[in-house]
Amino acid sequence: MADSPSAAPTANTQLANFSAPMTGEQTFELQGRPAKYTVLYFYPKDNTPGCTTEAMAFRDHHDEFTGLGAAIYGLSRDSLRSHESFKSKLGLPFELISDPEEAVCTQFDVMKMKNMYGKKVRGVERSTFVIDANGKVVKEWRGVKVNDHVTEVLDFLKSQPPGAQ
Repeated sequence: MADSPSAAPTANTQLANFSAPMTGEQTFELQGRPAKYTVLYFYPKDNTPGCTTEAMAFRDHHDEFTGLGAAIYGLSRDSLRSHESFKSKLGLPFELISDPEEAVCTQFDVMKMKNMYGKKVRGVERSTFVIDANGKVVKEWRGVKVNDHVTEVLDFLKSQPPGAQ
C-alpha cells in the first residue's frame, strides 16, 4: 500500500513507491514501470456518465499515448470486480487500479468534500498525474472537466523533448 506523504504531490514531486491491486490479476507498482511515462488518472466511480466518457476518451487515444511512451492507468475506490466489469464493458486496453481503502487516493490528496444533489459527500476529485520513469510527477491536473481533458494530457506529452524523463 501507499506510504503516507507529508504533502500532496505536485509537479516535480518525487513519489515514494506504492503498490495497489489492479485488473488482470496484477499489482500496480510505481517503481520499475517499463513506460517512459505513467498517466495515472483518478476518477470517482465506475459506470457513471462522466467516468465512462473519460475512460472511453483514454481508450480511444490509447495508441497515441503508447506511441509517446506513456502507459495509462485509471484508479478509483471501486472493487476489482467492478473494475473488471467496467473494463470489459468498455473494451479498455489499459488496467484499472482498485483503492477501496483510499491509500493511494490519500497519497495523491484527491479525496475531497463535494456537493452532490445539495448534500456534502466525500469523494474522489477527478485528477490526472503524469509521472516519469523515475517516479517524479511531471504534470498534474486537479478538478478535471472531462471534455477535452485527454487532449490536454496528450498535448503535454507531445510537448516533452525527445528522450526527456
